[in-house]
Amino acid sequence: MCRGHKKRIGEAEASFDFAQERLGRSRGGLTAKLYARCDVRGRPLTFALTPGQAHDTQGFGPLIRMIADWIDALLADKGYDSDAVRDTLTSMNVEAVIPARRNRRNPAAHDRGKCRWRNQIERLFNKLKNWRRVATRYDKTAESYIGFVSLASVLLRLPFVHDAYSRVLTSESG
Repeated sequence: MCRGHKKRIGEAEASFDFAQERLGRSRGGLTAKLYARCDVRGRPLTFALTPGQAHDTQGFGPLIRMIADWIDALLADKGYDSDAVRDTLTSMNVEAVIPARRNRRNPAAHDRGKCRWRNQIERLFNKLKNWRRVATRYDKTAESYIGFVSLASVLLRLPFVHDAYSRVLTSESG
């Protein structure tokens, strides 16, 4: 009886597609990377998910396709410092505000003033990780995880919507 039970568990694990659910193997177990885009005020706009072992530039493609027409500059960290990313941004007429890696032979210049605004995305991730379900990814499927991340981001945007609505009401009454 126990032997049949173990076999059924093994079959279920064999049929689970880790790549489709954007789960990757690492020393710590199964992991995933969440990529986000926010506006100047740190409000969440879009998300992408990749397996944990994927390089940062793999999350760049889906996010840039969603926003290419709306931005003038892309602020990113050193993980996005590659010739392919810079060429893509140049072809879209988007300024790349990406600090160069230390081992880069020909470091590209970037605007240090704009680079300081990168803390907005770090703050966004800190706010998202207040939800333990986002921080630890309890969800087995990528769809349910992104769904909860989207729900959490809507809850983060509600104070901004409330502020804008109250300003409209104040200006109409005054």
